[in-house]
Amino acid sequence: MHAGISESEDLPIEQAELAVEVFRMLSDTTRVRLLWALIDQELAVNELADRVGKPAPSVSQHLAKLRMARLVRTRRAGTQVFYRLENEHVARLVRDAVYNAEHAGPEVPPHHVDAEGDAHV
Repeated sequence: MHAGISESEDLPIEQAELAVEVFRMLSDTTRVRLLWALIDQELAVNELADRVGKPAPSVSQHLAKLRMARLVRTRRAGTQVFYRLENEHVARLVRDAVYNAEHAGPEVPPHHVDAEGDAHV
């Protein structure tokens, strides 16, 4: 069990507003791709820019918004700043959104196919 709001309780307006802000941050393709790239690793801005095919200044602006929304955190090493996801809840949210999107097509979603190519729904 986790501390906080029980799923059987009414959701306070303040919590709902914070959740809406998280969804607002996820309403941009570049930001979703940045979060996806950070699921299992931390990366510097230039590495992230290469991954998403955007200029580093643009990526930095997106990362600043994600940081303000507490979806990513930073670690400085010398002159470089490395980004990683704030916590496993962010990783789960991004994974679930991407995996849910995979269900839009007629094929078995890739996340339901094992290494041998067998579908598991």
